[in-house]
Amino acid sequence: MRLVLAEDHALLRDGLIRLLEAHGFTIVAAVDNEPDLVQALADPTVEAAVVDVRLPPAFTDEGLRAAIAVRVARPGFPVLVLSQYVEQLYARELLSGGDGAVGYLLKDRVSDVGRFVESVRQVAGGGTVMDPEVIAALVASRSRRDDPIERLTVRELEVLGLMAEGRSNASIASRPVITEKSVGKHTSNIFSKLDLPVDNTDDHRRVRAVLAYLNSA
Repeated sequence: MRLVLAEDHALLRDGLIRLLEAHGFTIVAAVDNEPDLVQALADPTVEAAVVDVRLPPAFTDEGLRAAIAVRVARPGFPVLVLSQYVEQLYARELLSGGDGAVGYLLKDRVSDVGRFVESVRQVAGGGTVMDPEVIAALVASRSRRDDPIERLTVRELEVLGLMAEGRSNASIASRPVITEKSVGKHTSNIFSKLDLPVDNTDDHRRVRAVLAYLNSA
């Protein structure tokens, strides 16, 4: 997998390069500013990107804007965005296209190497991975009463929230007081209540369910 990495902090950038290359990724370009990121993403051989939200020159949302732009030019292009803080507006903007292959993680998660690498792979494979703190903030801000998400039970919302973190049914079932059979039942109920067609693959429906969940905030 050929990746572009954008991170302005030299030590973190170097650490991410070493980490990702150690797990089989090829870093095509590692940049520290928006102009270089835009140029790197123009390479048609690049297959995915890991991008900091804030980059020089202005340190506002340069990385996010570059990520959204490449997904407009190349629909479904996998992008994992890293952020120092929970920024709901940025998460919504990233999800606004309605496609999968997106992730939004806090930089603190990089310290959990296994989980971080799995998140990159999940996004690169077309999945959706969102930081638990981002999910909590989005859920707390939900106010729409006509949203299909409101049809879900508390347990179904819990399962969907864990799906949004990129977890499989088996991973969700590893938590206390819920079995894999129960997870499967809750997942089927979620698909039904969100009116997701049965002719789509399970993986595709999981992505669409997660996007519906996160975009409903």
